[in-house]
Amino acid sequence: MAYRDMRDYLAVLEQHDLLKRVTREVDCNWEIACLAKWMFQALPVERRFGLLFQKVKGSGIPVVTGALGASPQSVALALQCDVEAINDKIVAALRNPKAPTASRAAVCQEVEYIGDKASLGKLPIVTWTPGKDRGPYITTIVITTDHDTGVQNMGVYRTMVRDDHSVVVNLTPGRQGTRNVKTWTDRGKKAPIAWVIATEPAIHLATVANLPVGQDEIEFAGGIKGEPIEMVPCKTVGLHVPANSEIIIEGEVTPNELENEGPFGEFAGVMGPVEKRPVAHITGITHRRDPVYYGYTSQMPPSESTTIQSLVNAGVILHTMRDHVGDHAVHDVHIDQTFGGVLAHAIVAITPQVPGHGKRVGRTIADITPVKRVTVVDTDVDIRDPSHVDWALNSRYSPARDTVIIDDVFVPLQIDPSVRDVRGNVTQGSKIVLDATLKIDSGPLSLPPKAMMMDALDVWKQCGLPEFDIPKRARLRIEKS
Repeated sequence: MAYRDMRDYLAVLEQHDLLKRVTREVDCNWEIACLAKWMFQALPVERRFGLLFQKVKGSGIPVVTGALGASPQSVALALQCDVEAINDKIVAALRNPKAPTASRAAVCQEVEYIGDKASLGKLPIVTWTPGKDRGPYITTIVITTDHDTGVQNMGVYRTMVRDDHSVVVNLTPGRQGTRNVKTWTDRGKKAPIAWVIATEPAIHLATVANLPVGQDEIEFAGGIKGEPIEMVPCKTVGLHVPANSEIIIEGEVTPNELENEGPFGEFAGVMGPVEKRPVAHITGITHRRDPVYYGYTSQMPPSESTTIQSLVNAGVILHTMRDHVGDHAVHDVHIDQTFGGVLAHAIVAITPQVPGHGKRVGRTIADITPVKRVTVVDTDVDIRDPSHVDWALNSRYSPARDTVIIDDVFVPLQIDPSVRDVRGNVTQGSKIVLDATLKIDSGPLSLPPKAMMMDALDVWKQCGLPEFDIPKRARLRIEKS
């Protein structure tokens, strides 16, 4: 059965021991972020979990972070599939989008604060890089709409709290939310905007995807959930929001009102610069009775944001290559969890059809996605095993022959610190494609035949040696031996 809301999902996480409750009172100005950083920086991925802080200093609202993206296991539970099937679930959802349905009543509007009564001070908004961020930041889904078409967009735009009734939104040039807002403010009109805090897992995952312009995130979310998402009109602005959310913040971006935004700890692991960004004024806050607050933790990778961006956007790339580019030789895609779905390393498994096929696939992915490095391997390589990928690079890749450099790539400084020169100026970036597919038959692998290796498993057990799970890397190699 599909999750109705965030609470359903948190209950399932807890059943799998992937959510830990913290009963000690914590300070959202520094303790929540620091504890989350320890969890991601110190624990191996298989031991990570979401954090639910039950008692937050100065607030009666509990705070959750890390629950959606603690590990691939958490993401798989959010998608209601096995870890190995995450890409298949994403591709299937993109192939079968479901339009949202309208709801007249919504739990997200059980309690209303309108106008001056709508104070951000009522919420336990977290400071994510204590001692370095300018202040607390809302890190969640943001909804905007195009003035002319009425089509909504959902994306994650960090939002700096300026005071109890206004914020500064990091609406960066080129992104769909920014373009939507400008369709209003360029006419001298206030642009409606809303923040969705703690909603259905499918919506959170759909919103981090780098979808083509015109592809609706809420329909993608319906595809993930397997049924339409219920939406309800906001109380003070002309937007529709997910009905089963915990908290909704409504507001308006005013024309020509800008303020310094930042510094803020970026997902790249460095502090982002201070830049002028649009100001929004809060017009309403609605929430469930006894709500839960959710904020993504990002900053130094690995983090929640890099985990969910990597896993979701790998499926998006696979769908794009198969269903839009039409290259069905592309078998699988993995993105490392250092820079998430942006400027990351994509490893792609293909079945080469013609000479140069690996380079062609790599160039295409580099052109149509934000990734910085693309490594292309054969399907007998486990693309999620760094040692197996390195083996392919050492045994099947010749740098002079198999490298493609793509130059003159524009990348904003705050996303990629490598494009900054010694004087602090922004230079053009570049991308690299590594074709590590087989060019010739290199001969049989130096392993005993499969039958002999499988018989040896029985001998292993008879010897009383420790039990183990066969890694995918070994399975793939033994299949070819």
